[in-house]
Amino acid sequence: MKQPPLSEKIDGIEAVLYDILPSSASDGWIDAVFPHLDISPAAARPLIEPAYDLVRRGGKRWRPLLALLVCGALDGSEQDCLPLTPLLELSHNASLIHDDIEDHSDTRRGEPAVHIKYGEDVGINSGSFLYFLPLCCIDAWNAGAGQKNRMYGLWAEHMRRLHLGQAMDITWHREFDIIPGAGGYRAMCGLKTGSLARLAAMIGVFTAFIASLRLQEAGAGKTDEAADLLGAAAEKLGVGFQILDDVKNLTAGNPGKKRGDDIVEGKKSLPVILYLQADCGGASRSSKKQFVRRCFQSARENGAAAPEVEELIARLEASGAITQAQAQGEALIEDAKSIFGRETCAGVPLDQHYRELLAALIDSMG
Repeated sequence: MKQPPLSEKIDGIEAVLYDILPSSASDGWIDAVFPHLDISPAAARPLIEPAYDLVRRGGKRWRPLLALLVCGALDGSEQDCLPLTPLLELSHNASLIHDDIEDHSDTRRGEPAVHIKYGEDVGINSGSFLYFLPLCCIDAWNAGAGQKNRMYGLWAEHMRRLHLGQAMDITWHREFDIIPGAGGYRAMCGLKTGSLARLAAMIGVFTAFIASLRLQEAGAGKTDEAADLLGAAAEKLGVGFQILDDVKNLTAGNPGKKRGDDIVEGKKSLPVILYLQADCGGASRSSKKQFVRRCFQSARENGAAAPEVEELIARLEASGAITQAQAQGEALIEDAKSIFGRETCAGVPLDQHYRELLAALIDSMG
């Protein structure tokens, strides 16, 4: 029985991922990743075993899929884009390893977090390595020096963006009295979560340029314009799904995590921000802030089983903050979906079949 189109593409992505990140190192892998070094493959075990463990646990792989579909929509060859997809998926998993350490999370994808299972020192080092490992894909990419340099620059820019967003989020966790506005929260998510989505779309555009007569005839200016437009749409997509992820944490609970984990982490998610900023039942902002502070503190000390976790969730639900946050997340996703569904981008036609696949991908992520 023929697999659905997106499943076939995921199979290709998985093959590329496990080629660059195998379960164990070989002499050939050592030569490719660490050229000019005479070392035993066993030396790399503390680097790749924890990283491989996390990646093999799964994930939606929507960022690399997005890159492939954008490339195809612009008449490019998926085979030109596929070798670069580890830039997205491995960098994403690197951020998860570090995020769990910074947030003191104990589980990820239904199993012990990497730093819990292997030790914090190993987790930090393996996570850092996972950011840099996929750069080998650019080295091996069948493209000219100018195109490789462009890809290195894109990756570096978006890694800086990602870490800036994480810095903002950490600051808000550490300093309870800093209450960002909804706009500030969306800006943080655009950096922390949206950066890799934006990079995915831009990789799709620039790899399409290699084989797409449409883009080559349109010229470099149109290519840059298409990359900016689709990159911005992808960033909205990332922010929208981050908001829905925040909502899910406070309602059904995220797969592989505990309901209310964000409260344990002291995360100022959009529902919390909307609750603190809204006029609700005559309660002053000061009293609401003290209530949230008390719930956060108890959750941090006692974990997700603390009664204050459910107490805060109930208050957020009653105030309508969770419903409002969900509506904002859904609106961002629909806006992004409409941009990917247009017949043209920067005056360049978008293939109808790939536009349908992009819509299917977005719908599958809900």
